[in-house]
Amino acid sequence: MDFAPELLRALVAVAEAGGFTRAAERLHLTQSAVSHQIRRLEDQIGTPLFVRTTRKLALTEDGEEFLRHARQILQAHAALSRRFQSSSLAGSVRFGVPENFLGDELPHLLSRFARAFPAVRLEASVSVCQDFSARIESGELDLAVAMRPAGEAGGTVLRRSQYVWAAAEDFAVSPGSSLPLALSHPPCLCRTVAIEALAGSSVEWHTGFTSANLHGLRAAMLAGLGASIIAYDEIEPGMKVLAPSYGLPPLPDLEFALIWSAGGKTPCARELGRLIADAARSLGGPVLHRPTRLRALAGKPG
Repeated sequence: MDFAPELLRALVAVAEAGGFTRAAERLHLTQSAVSHQIRRLEDQIGTPLFVRTTRKLALTEDGEEFLRHARQILQAHAALSRRFQSSSLAGSVRFGVPENFLGDELPHLLSRFARAFPAVRLEASVSVCQDFSARIESGELDLAVAMRPAGEAGGTVLRRSQYVWAAAEDFAVSPGSSLPLALSHPPCLCRTVAIEALAGSSVEWHTGFTSANLHGLRAAMLAGLGASIIAYDEIEPGMKVLAPSYGLPPLPDLEFALIWSAGGKTPCARELGRLIADAARSLGGPVLHRPTRLRALAGKPG
């Protein structure tokens, strides 16, 4: 029994993305096209691969086993293609990117670049704390996605969001108590923005939790260890926007921009930059995501 590679890729994409919509974005197809590919695969093997409900999509037991073999086949196919693929691009690319840019899609994007240009050595720095603009200016990186206040000149804006104060749904501070904050280490821009905003307010606060990665900060927020600032469109289930009655100051819009070093626009780096810009556009950038229901969602202080 022969399986078309595009059907196997559709299966892997749906399983990894957790749904047909995000899988379609990753494959640059329509959702109906991906659904059709999965149906073709299920018809070919004669058994369902997914259990579909209105709220959840999960692999069946046969689907789990088939997925394992599908990945092995695709990996072998990719290795064969790399072995005999001729590419005019060679060299190295030094790339910096914030941890909260593209989220789980970032590893897949970098993997696609590595597969497309096997002769290019990619050096990626991923962090929520690093100042990638400074590393671009010093020539340590060829290109980077820099997080910065909205409206700064230079580079290509990829995504822009409004930031808000948020915490766990059951987070509360007793009247007169100091507000605990969950913050990254310096020189994180979100940390700087939060502290500078609080400097002009009467809010008493202290650092209740610090982490060098985004996962740690999100976990601390959900555990109720502190409030933090977060893009409105990145608020997760279990979080709430803090109400104006907390007295917290407004926050500026922040954006992600693609920036280059003076000598960074090599052919290799240009290809990576194009891929990053395409990925940002497919996710809706660079529009400004503004909260339209802050008053309804805002949590009250304890």
